[in-house]
Amino acid sequence: MSLKKKQLAVARTLGVAILATVGLSACATYDDEFAGINSRLDQVDSRVQSAAQSAESANQSAQQANRRLDQIEGRVQQLEAAPRRVPRG
Repeated sequence: MSLKKKQLAVARTLGVAILATVGLSACATYDDEFAGINSRLDQVDSRVQSAAQSAESANQSAQQANRRLDQIEGRVQQLEAAPRRVPRG
């Protein structure tokens, strides 16, 4: 094998090695980006769960308030239907 062919073979091998190294480092960069995205998604998920719990609590409070209003409504209707009292004095 001539010197030129040996140099070409070494250059090819070196080129493949460089490309493989660059490719692997690009994968590491993507891994970092995916880790950052996953972290942000976890934060959003946590906020959504917190908001859902708050909404459920508000819904329960509203239902309780509606039950109280229903109880009061019957008494208000009785008072409105009752004959008017004549004031004294």
